[in-house]
Amino acid sequence: MNCIIIDDEMTARAIINGLCAQVKNLNVVAEFSNAIQAIKYLNQNDVDLIFLDIYMPDFTGFDFIQTIKNPPKVILTTSDDQSAIEAFEYDCIVDYLVKPLSIQRFEKSVKKAESSIFRTIEEKPKTLRNKIEGTNTVNDLYINIERRLIKINIPSIYLVEAKGDYINVKTETENYRVHSTLKKIEEKLPENLFLKIHRSFVINVKKIIDIEDNTVLIKKEVIPISRSNRPELMKRLNLL
Repeated sequence: MNCIIIDDEMTARAIINGLCAQVKNLNVVAEFSNAIQAIKYLNQNDVDLIFLDIYMPDFTGFDFIQTIKNPPKVILTTSDDQSAIEAFEYDCIVDYLVKPLSIQRFEKSVKKAESSIFRTIEEKPKTLRNKIEGTNTVNDLYINIERRLIKINIPSIYLVEAKGDYINVKTETENYRVHSTLKKIEEKLPENLFLKIHRSFVINVKKIIDIEDNTVLIKKEVIPISRSNRPELMKRLNLL
């Protein structure tokens, strides 16, 4: 899990960083002495977990949570033991740690966050599937070719490639050349199956055969992965 630390005290940040280093699969990607800096960072980057102090100058931890749209999971780290009831009014808060922090309590809190994140991931495909079924589109996509509407089974699509004013939609049985944009078809494809890995390519992640360096192999096609899209692809894979 990628996490960030937000605390106005340097010593507190160092202690939390040290505890994170003792927990397997927990990676601190950034630290912040105030919430405003963290908000700017989160506007450009995704994280799984935030260790957040409550009382900081000018901007409290609760102010921070209210400011962030769709906040990630949060573990509060504070010297105040009186705000727990208020804290659990926020769905994103998974635990409330009172300083000084012990490694045993810290590890238990991280496991709780990990379980909460896993449940959220499990629920996303169900939510998406329900939304699709509600609009009666299920697994079908219709494309317009020479005034004909051709139905394509969405899971059969393994690659969509942008070529100027056209896109090539490649399926298990047929390839289609459509006058459209990559962005437009990307909006029509379910997020749990498809991912844009390059400005010219959207792939079906279930069809990946191999990944080497900055390319993926699907069918017999080697497709580049852009540096900016690689982290999201790595997050989507079930890595051992």
